Amino acid sequence: MMVRPKHQRLVLVALALTALIGAVLLAMWGLKDRAAYFYTPSDIDNAAPNRAMRLGGMVDKGSLTHDPDGVTIRFTVSDGKARLPVTYRGIVPDLFREGSGVVAEGRMNRGTFVADIILDKHDERYMPPQMDNFTASQK
Repeated sequence: MMVRPKHQRLVLVALALTALIGAVLLAMWGLKDRAAYFYTPSDIDNAAPNRAMRLGGMVDKGSLTHDPDGVTIRFTVSDGKARLPVTYRGIVPDLFREGSGVVAEGRMNRGTFVADIILDKHDERYMPPQMDNFTASQK
């Protein structure tokens, strides 16, 4: 039995479409735990307690304090609507400062976000301090 060329193309297109949908579903299933979403202080109430998550917002000016141990810092993250206290023990990134954006990975513990990792955020116009000094000396 011979298959007509018209039907053969239809079968090939159906097989290609099935393979493409299968690949997309497989990729989505493999990456579901790697999604990099973060909560803001306003919607952190909707997050499950003691579950690893990311918190994003701005570090409030005047909120950054260092504990006597020299390694622990405390600060407040705000999104314009709500504020949330954060505690972090470790070395912070170079660009971390009051008034800048931050993403912290950690979990909630009794109303305070306990961060394991601090990631600083900057806008698309970021220039490293070395380059900033270099461009200023070129003028």
